[in-house]
Amino acid sequence: MDTTLATDLAPSTSTPSTDSASPVLVLTEAAVAQVKEVMATQGLDGHYLTVRVVPAGCSGLGYDLNMVKDMKEGDLLWTQDGVQIVTDKLSAKYLAGSRMDWVKTDTAAGFRFENPNAKSSCGCGSSFSA
Repeated sequence: MDTTLATDLAPSTSTPSTDSASPVLVLTEAAVAQVKEVMATQGLDGHYLTVRVVPAGCSGLGYDLNMVKDMKEGDLLWTQDGVQIVTDKLSAKYLAGSRMDWVKTDTAAGFRFENPNAKSSCGCGSSFSA
């Protein structure tokens, strides 16, 4: 798995530099494949996957995933298997050491997070507290 990390980057108009530090969040092979499929089917070549922690749900915090064309100043960027992933510094504190997987069953499909920073989560699994 190819992972590189760049920190404190300006918006995407600048050329990202990379660092050998560990990524904030790691995607499984299934998650990488799903992100690439979404990018291909929706014509999002050159976009970033943003993963942020936001106020949400009954436990207080949730995950916000988006595909964006431009980064925000101060965002953290790393690349994994050709997918450029972005988060902000505050979210990085909550996401550090996490793993994002794509899970598909007969009745549902979606991204699942394994977050070592989550102290508890709600019954439906859509939010957590840290």
